[in-house]
Amino acid sequence: MKKILVTGAFGQIGSELVPALKEKFGQDNVIAVGNRNIPEGFKGLVEKLRMPDRDGLESLIKKHNIGTIYHLVSLLSATGEEKPGFTWDLNMQSLKDVLDLSVENKIKVFWPSSIAAFGPTTPRVETPQRTILEPTTMYGVTKVAGELLCQYYFNKFNLDVRSVRYPGIISYKTPPGGGTTDYAVAIFYEALKTGKYECFVKEDTVLPMMYMDDAVKGTIDLMEADPDKLTIRTSYNLAAISFTVTQLAEAINKKVKVEVTYKPDNRQAIADSWPKSIDDSTAREDWDWQHDYDLDRMVTVMLTELKKKFEGEN
Repeated sequence: MKKILVTGAFGQIGSELVPALKEKFGQDNVIAVGNRNIPEGFKGLVEKLRMPDRDGLESLIKKHNIGTIYHLVSLLSATGEEKPGFTWDLNMQSLKDVLDLSVENKIKVFWPSSIAAFGPTTPRVETPQRTILEPTTMYGVTKVAGELLCQYYFNKFNLDVRSVRYPGIISYKTPPGGGTTDYAVAIFYEALKTGKYECFVKEDTVLPMMYMDDAVKGTIDLMEADPDKLTIRTSYNLAAISFTVTQLAEAINKKVKVEVTYKPDNRQAIADSWPKSIDDSTAREDWDWQHDYDLDRMVTVMLTELKKKFEGEN
C-alpha cells in the first residue's frame, strides 16, 4: 500500500494520531515527520524536516511512496500572536507546498482548522457550519485562509483534501503549550503536582472542548469516509463538550482537591472571541461523527493517566 506521512507528528495531536494510524495501517506504513521534540527511542519511521521546505517534502513523498498526508504543522494562537509574520509563513506556505505536491502526486490530504477561524462577529452559541469567519488572531487568519485554499484546490484540481475545525483538545500525553484552550490541560497537571492552579481566563469562560481520543477518532473517520457523502470542503465543525472553568474545577474536585484562582491575561480576549458551543450536525449527518467522552469521563481518564505518568517519572 501507499504510505501515510504525518507532518508535525510530535505535537499535541500528532503524538497521538501517529500511534493510532500505526495501529490501524501498520507500523511500517506511517512516516512521522518532525523538527523539534522528537522523542528519544521513538519506534517507527521518522524523518526530520523544518517546514516550509518544498524540496525536502517532495523528497520524502518520493522516498516513501506517500499516498496520504496528515499535515499538522502549525503555530498556535497565543504563540502566533508573538510572531505573526512567522505564523503566516509557516502555516500558509507549508500548507500550499503540501497541496501543490499532493496535486502532482495524487495524494489525499488532511489539514486541521480550528475554532480560531471564528471571531467576535460569529454567533457564539451553537455556531453554525456556515457562518461569519472574522478572526482576531493571525493563527485564526491562517485557518480561514487555509480553509478557502483547501476548498479551492478541491474545486480547481479535484484534490481530495479534508478538514475539521478542532475545538480545544485535552490530552495527558503532551504538556500544555501555547494555546488559548490549554488551561483545560494545565489545570490537571497543577491539581496533581501542587493542588493549586492560577487560571489565565475567567471562571465563567465557556469554550468548546474535546478529549484527544475523540479528536483522533474523528480525524481518521473523516479520512475513511465516502468522498461522495462529503458536502464540506472548507472544514467541518467538530464538537463534543462545552463547560466553564468552574465546572471543570468542580468535576476535578470530586476526585482531587485543587484550589483555582484567576488572573486573566491576553488570552482572555482571544477566548471571548471564540464560540461557547458548536453545531456539528453536518459532520454527524455526512460521516456519522459522534463523540464518546463527556466531562466526567474525560476528567477521570485525565487524572488516572497523569498519576501514572508522574509516578513513572519519579
